[in-house]
Amino acid sequence: MAANTADYTKMMKDMMGAMPMDTTAFTDMFKTQAAVAEKMSKVALEAAEKSTEVSTKWTKETLAKAGDLSTAKEDPADYSKAMTDFASASAETAAEHVAAFAEIAKKVQMDTVELLMAAGKDMQEETTAAVKKATDTATKATKAASAK
Repeated sequence: MAANTADYTKMMKDMMGAMPMDTTAFTDMFKTQAAVAEKMSKVALEAAEKSTEVSTKWTKETLAKAGDLSTAKEDPADYSKAMTDFASASAETAAEHVAAFAEIAKKVQMDTVELLMAAGKDMQEETTAAVKKATDTATKATKAASAK
């Protein structure tokens, strides 16, 4: 019974050998995807770096203003004025820093759209070339098989 067992490995190897396959399209697609991922990572890291700079600057400014707020005052009314000044300055810097974060987000969005559009165009061209090549190969194989 063991002698009659089909050799599936050989059968699969023969079947795959009968169907010519060019893996360059897969390799090219992988390279394109890896390049897009690298560019997207670069965009994300740049945005993270800029966001960190904005956060650090905002924190330093707030701490400096809090230092002014925490100094001892002679007149109780000076505490009220210091709080009002701190709140006003904090609101002003908050608006500036939120605008800076918005600019970073806007740049990330524009860069991402640009990358995805370029990647889509590249993938479309690669897919078209792969389909054309596969069609040509299949046509040749069909002609060769029918000539036999």
